[in-house]
Amino acid sequence: MDEVHHRTSACGNERMRVPMKNLRIWTLLLTAILLSSCTTQEIVIEKEIIKTGKEGSGSELLTTFEPVESSILDNGRMWTFEYAPREYFEETYNFEATDAWFERARLSSVRLPNCSGSFISPDGLVMTNHHCAREMVSAVSQEGEDLLVDGFYAETMEDERPIPDYYLDQLVEIRDVTDEILDVVDAAPAEEQAAVREQKISEVQQALTAEFEADGDKSVQVVSLFNGGRYSAYIFRRFTDVRMVMAPELQIGYYGGDADNFTYPRYNLDMSFYRVYVDGQPYQPEHFFPFSSEGVEEGDAVFMIGNPGSTTRLNTVAQLTYYGQYALPYRLSFFRNLIRALDAYTAADPENPMAMDLRNTVFSLKNTEKLYGGQVHAHRDPYLMGRKVDNEMKFVSKLKASPDLRDTYMPVLERIEAIQMEKAKLGPFGALTIGLQPNSFASPSMLQRGYLATQMLAGIFPAEFEEQIMGQLLGIMDDDPILERELLKSHMQFLTDVLPENGGYFEDVNWFGTDDMAVGMFQEMSALSSQESAAEFFAQDKSEWGSDPAVQYFQGFGDRLFEDSARLSELSDEEDELETRLGRAWFAVYGTTIPPDATFSLRIQDGVVAGYEYNGTLAPAYTTFYGMFDRANSHHSDPQWELPQRWLDLEDGTGGLDLGTPVNFVSTNDIIGGISGSPVVNIDLEIVGLAFDSNKEGMGSSTLILDDRSARSVNVDVRGMIESLRHVYKADRIVAEIEAAGQDMAGQDE
Repeated sequence: MDEVHHRTSACGNERMRVPMKNLRIWTLLLTAILLSSCTTQEIVIEKEIIKTGKEGSGSELLTTFEPVESSILDNGRMWTFEYAPREYFEETYNFEATDAWFERARLSSVRLPNCSGSFISPDGLVMTNHHCAREMVSAVSQEGEDLLVDGFYAETMEDERPIPDYYLDQLVEIRDVTDEILDVVDAAPAEEQAAVREQKISEVQQALTAEFEADGDKSVQVVSLFNGGRYSAYIFRRFTDVRMVMAPELQIGYYGGDADNFTYPRYNLDMSFYRVYVDGQPYQPEHFFPFSSEGVEEGDAVFMIGNPGSTTRLNTVAQLTYYGQYALPYRLSFFRNLIRALDAYTAADPENPMAMDLRNTVFSLKNTEKLYGGQVHAHRDPYLMGRKVDNEMKFVSKLKASPDLRDTYMPVLERIEAIQMEKAKLGPFGALTIGLQPNSFASPSMLQRGYLATQMLAGIFPAEFEEQIMGQLLGIMDDDPILERELLKSHMQFLTDVLPENGGYFEDVNWFGTDDMAVGMFQEMSALSSQESAAEFFAQDKSEWGSDPAVQYFQGFGDRLFEDSARLSELSDEEDELETRLGRAWFAVYGTTIPPDATFSLRIQDGVVAGYEYNGTLAPAYTTFYGMFDRANSHHSDPQWELPQRWLDLEDGTGGLDLGTPVNFVSTNDIIGGISGSPVVNIDLEIVGLAFDSNKEGMGSSTLILDDRSARSVNVDVRGMIESLRHVYKADRIVAEIEAAGQDMAGQDE
């Protein structure tokens, strides 16, 4: 189990911006969103995805798309608080959005390490998603307990359990530091600007941290907006005493499992509750969101306040096309093969403690698999990409209308396109080393050792770092032998998926195959299959290292393995710098009439409660507990839709549970990963829901465009939360606290 915990990122060499939905297992892995034409069953196999991506481009390296009429709101509705859209809100929703309204919305919200949340009572009660709290539920489980399966409720405050090494951040102040940073950057030579920018941001952050040092509970983050067109310093109050109050069973918090994930209609109580303590006492926030006693109706305006992870809506069409044809398919293949490996391992011995510990990891990876599957299809959809083409044409037209903007920024767009063409020519080599970092959970330790040793033999690292690299090499830990074999099969299958069949690669590589016998032979022949034997092997002179099959395997790829990876890294660094100038171009043209791309920083998203057309019929705005029980009965004993016994006991209606109570609803709010756990509030800033997912119609597209024809945020309804807390979980203490908070707020407003 410790070995799994020591595993690091699955990231490869190539930079890819992706949203995050609840992933500690991959350094805030990502999250977000699937297109209507794409389901788990409909996504074609990896080889076909990669093949059709290249065939679809004809003779060109990058596919071209015809323009489709776009809107300024295609860039999204993830508004920042420093550039609050007061006039837009007032004109669209017919209410006065005052400074006080935005301040209360901001201060009632909190950021979790991987998600969003909010204060919901004057005694520090915090609401977030169950899927955001899974690891914390496991962390507070005591010997003999499996709270992830059974759920948890603290009947008294004394029973609320501290969550180890956890925190929540509240955004208490925002300062504009744009000029302070850009004045210094612009004065530097072009080749030094990236380093100067990084240094200046660090200086600003350190100066503000020193300013607030006496407070003892503040942290500072400088946030880049518009890809570096603007900069804000966010000052957070950090709360480090956070305790678990309530979490339902996994079967209810993740009802429908992977099959229902990113779909709607839905019947999911994806909720959990914490409490913040300060000096051993419940924290009493000045601002919080009370629960609405009435909920919402279809057509009502709703606002979501949270921390969306990452979008690429301000990227160029060339960049987005490259992602869809090259980077995303490779990553989709990698995650599919990794999931197969972990599924095979956990299925072999489900009661194995390590297999049980991998549950949260597998949930998150399957989330990511759906994300990439949806994104691949969205980035190839002629309608969606056509809107991006039209959006970019309008942007370029405005740039060209100003000689200064044209001369400053058109070369930026041209160079970004040229970079995509060069990256496309490099082919799959940049993808072959995904997950091979030392002690990554996503690859076999034997290949991690072989890859690092091959790099050392190739002279990739400066001589002064060789001792440090050797320490990393010897520090790579062993996996469970069965897991190691499954991961090795996973890697070999990934290789066959991404390398062209006619490229001659398998003749050059020390290739064994993908079946059990082949990978078993590979393991038996390599001294790098265990940490102990590897230490003995690496004690030899370096001239002997090339005799091991795991080293020969990587050497078989030749110089391109390192040369292409190095070139890809150089191009990505250049692209990063160009994107900061691209962001300044967007801001120069549109100012704050469009929001910046998501940066896992606090935003407010507007929308309305609305059903939509799907599957030849209409998806209702709401689902009810009737539907939850129907789902369970329709699927008979399928474990994904089995209900816990305490729920089954209430199916006949004799236990007080009103089966007509809304449990989930959908709205047009702009949602991606990271925003999970966000409060959904009405115009009066009362909670009407809890955001937890996107439907599949929005899952793939939302990182590149806001397309709310049928894309929806899926939310837990406040009425379903209260009804289940009261009648299913007998959480009378929490219900009373929530209802009293609403009455207190109503009294203050009168």
